[in-house]
Amino acid sequence: MSLPQTRESILTVDGRIATLTMDRHDVRNALTGTGLIDDIVDVASWVNLCDDISVLVITGAGSAFSAGGNIKDMAERKADFAGTVAEVEVRYRRGIQRIPLSLQQVEVPIIAAVNGPAIGAGFDLANMADVRIASTRAKFGETFLNLGIIPGDGGAWFMQRLIGYQQAFEMTLSGRIVEAQEAKEMGIVLEVVEPDALMPRVQEIATRYAQQPPRALRQTKRLMKMAQRMELKDFLDLCATFQGMCHNEPEHMEAVQRVMAATVKH
Repeated sequence: MSLPQTRESILTVDGRIATLTMDRHDVRNALTGTGLIDDIVDVASWVNLCDDISVLVITGAGSAFSAGGNIKDMAERKADFAGTVAEVEVRYRRGIQRIPLSLQQVEVPIIAAVNGPAIGAGFDLANMADVRIASTRAKFGETFLNLGIIPGDGGAWFMQRLIGYQQAFEMTLSGRIVEAQEAKEMGIVLEVVEPDALMPRVQEIATRYAQQPPRALRQTKRLMKMAQRMELKDFLDLCATFQGMCHNEPEHMEAVQRVMAATVKH
């Protein structure tokens, strides 16, 4: 298995689990002004083409998961944030907006291991995952409006699907920072654990997912995403087709035999 070349991240593989660690802790893993956008997009594409991978974990090195946009660059009107309306629009489409489009197409479960603050676009990045596990040091904020801008990376689309319109609206309009425990109560994260337990717990969850039959796992993830945008009748037709495919995969009978053997033991 050949790994894609990452610029400012570390990509590791353990069994069927790939872990992408954003490694620009000097700027709190800001997505703008770094090579992290390209790393995330490239790894997302690679995962879809690599049948040996069943789970993708995304986390950050250092004290932050991701600070999102680089506010210093914003204040200095550097390239990512300068130009005419048309120039900024093109830059967003060719830049940070590639992340949601890429991650939305990933066929395996994505787990965000939120080790520290996830702010602005960093918060939105976490929300693009299927599951979020947070350290007690994690904080979350949809802080764009505090800076006089909107969530230009699609954050408003993801968050209201995660926690509902009203709570997403309140977080976006207030721009407030939410501590990890409140984020769990809101449904933003699945679990909150102590910092030292974060990666072991994420590894435990990822391992459970990775033990599932790989083809059926990918088809299930695709169905979960498709269910969000399809009418029930059309969705059921698709389920029937996918089920026919599953019943004809060798992994199906292998899984059945494992379950039967485990049942006999008990």
